[in-house]
Amino acid sequence: MTDKTFGAHGWTPERIDGVEGKTFVITGANAGAGFQAARTLLRKGAAVVMLNRSAERSAEAVAKLKDEFGAAARVRFVQMDLADLPSVRRAAAEVLRDIPRIDALICNAAIAQVPNRQLTKAGHESQLGTNHYGHFLLCGLLFDRIDESNGRIVVVASLGYKMGLRTIQFDDMNWDKNYRANPAYSQSKLAQMMFAYELQDRVARAGRNVAVYVCHPGASATSLIRTSGGLMTRFTWWLMSKLPIVQTAERGAYPEVMCATEDGLEQRALYGPTGRMEMVGPVGRGRLEPYAYDKETMVRLWERSEAETGFRWAV
Repeated sequence: MTDKTFGAHGWTPERIDGVEGKTFVITGANAGAGFQAARTLLRKGAAVVMLNRSAERSAEAVAKLKDEFGAAARVRFVQMDLADLPSVRRAAAEVLRDIPRIDALICNAAIAQVPNRQLTKAGHESQLGTNHYGHFLLCGLLFDRIDESNGRIVVVASLGYKMGLRTIQFDDMNWDKNYRANPAYSQSKLAQMMFAYELQDRVARAGRNVAVYVCHPGASATSLIRTSGGLMTRFTWWLMSKLPIVQTAERGAYPEVMCATEDGLEQRALYGPTGRMEMVGPVGRGRLEPYAYDKETMVRLWERSEAETGFRWAV
């Protein structure tokens, strides 16, 4: 049944209120949905800190935003490569040094459908290393600052979590055998969701002041496939982007902005488009498959993630 919480047209940015003076940290915000999320929040008077890999593209994005909202627009970027754990640590240290409050950390950045198996510097399969381990470490390093602000962590997942093994392949997480782009991507997004749902449990148990939400953009015309997918995948996505089953990057940003600003949301939920195949349409609460919060798997993944990143959470 389609969620009608926000009416027939779903959640829209017109509902945003009271974000003046608040600070939102967004990974991968120099293009696509992350950039559109930054635009929406700046338009409402918030401050935005972008955590991006490319300094050149980030400078261009900041210049565009200042051109649109004025030189006084409170937007800056910090260089960070999620695939490089020391880079994540350096970026987090810079944020903690310069940013006194974090009202929401939006884990937006991702790579997808990498055609040939690649490894990060730490030896992790690139999609798992970038999408999950990088964010796992970043959230842990910034958690106390978010907690001090009674803030939120927003994990941007994907309906792709349904397209793989529907669990974590603990005996071969790096796909040393039989690598396939789509199942590896699916595992990385499922891992992000499991991290978020397990974090919800740990926050509740510890009595901390951080809300954790999970959303997805549906089928949106972003640069995700274009920047990391193979040639055939990019061509197929280009064709699909011409059809009405794909929405704009601006609309693709609605779920993450909603989760970063809207009160009264459920935590054990998945928010995104609620129209055709939950790929487009009004934004609200969608269907969440129960294997995404299987407790035994979540706990095992958490422990494995702490070992792989060398970071032990305090919750």
